[in-house]
Amino acid sequence: MLPVEEQLKLIRRGTEEIIVEDELKKKLERAVKENRPLRVKAGFDPTAPDLHLGHTVLIQKLKHFQDLGHRVIFLIGDFTGMIGDPTGKSETRKALTREEVLKNAETYKEQVFKILDPDKTEIAFNSSWMDKMTSYDMIKLASKYTVARMLERDDFSKRYAANKPISIHEFLYPLVQGYDSVALKADVELGGTDQKFNLLVGRELQRDYGQEPQIAITMPILEGLDGVQKMSKSLGNYVGITEDPFTMFSKIMSISDELMFRYYLLLSDKSEDDIEKMKIDIKNGILHPMEAKKQLAAEIVTRFHSAEDAKNAREKFEALFSKKEIPDDLPEFTLQKGMKLIDIIKEVKFAASNSEIRRLASQGAIYIDGARVEDIYKEIKEDEFILKVGKKKFARIKMS
Repeated sequence: MLPVEEQLKLIRRGTEEIIVEDELKKKLERAVKENRPLRVKAGFDPTAPDLHLGHTVLIQKLKHFQDLGHRVIFLIGDFTGMIGDPTGKSETRKALTREEVLKNAETYKEQVFKILDPDKTEIAFNSSWMDKMTSYDMIKLASKYTVARMLERDDFSKRYAANKPISIHEFLYPLVQGYDSVALKADVELGGTDQKFNLLVGRELQRDYGQEPQIAITMPILEGLDGVQKMSKSLGNYVGITEDPFTMFSKIMSISDELMFRYYLLLSDKSEDDIEKMKIDIKNGILHPMEAKKQLAAEIVTRFHSAEDAKNAREKFEALFSKKEIPDDLPEFTLQKGMKLIDIIKEVKFAASNSEIRRLASQGAIYIDGARVEDIYKEIKEDEFILKVGKKKFARIKMS
């Protein structure tokens, strides 16, 4: 195993919070001394059949632990999936049937091994221990936490204050997730920032059951392609990891330059030093932001498909938006930063009305730096880009 400080550097990468880092350091020191890998857990409820890049932030951090020689546990919440995670929900969530959960779980197993090493990964289902719990065991587990403590959760407190219903079974969710850590004897649990409460319940339950409390590591929630809201299939701002290579490549090319570096930090295998060098090279004009984005898109397509697929996707993308089709006398416009795309198109007089712009977007006729854009109401964050509307209208836009 690497020295503790080197391990901590990789573990800290992109993390939001480590609770408690001093405790993690002691666990790592013991692991090195005894040559005993830590047990690192992350749970996923199979509530939908496909994973997207937002889900892979946690899986990428699992990979970091795996690369450091630790044992990672990909926990499929087939039992908790039937309860329904109340996190961030403003109303009671519809529970899935066991059949739906198990069907989705099978696809998860196939998808995670595009990132994790299957020989070094333990796949666990929390039904393995929860199905064996008696009603007495469940009551005993429920006695570990008070209603007052549960209402400290942000989503529960908001619903309670708004006089919206909270079902009793929703209180069981954090308890079951916490008990998963007891059953697995987890040293570390990973979760999104919205899972902090649940991760801390795990720490407390481990103490109650006579175990050393796990370290809770929270990771940021990945913004979707719009750069504003969390990546979500329902919002349409996602990149699915089972999507075809060209679609993946094109979607990643549509993100802003600012968001590109966040994706590099949370999704890429590039070192932080290499990412910082890219930023400097772009600032000094050595590297064009579009090329940096193509490299990111190629890395992600390679991970979920192959290097050959990434090469073909890039070539197809460049063929559809090659330098040859861009006129030499490209008109330039300097506009105010923060404008919405629909307003930019009207400002450069590439369309006369909102309805015309909506029609063009629905036909897939609007591009930024070669990437098709459908969300015409998105706020543009790039400093400079080439706008294409229709087949022949091009402009270089500078935002200041």
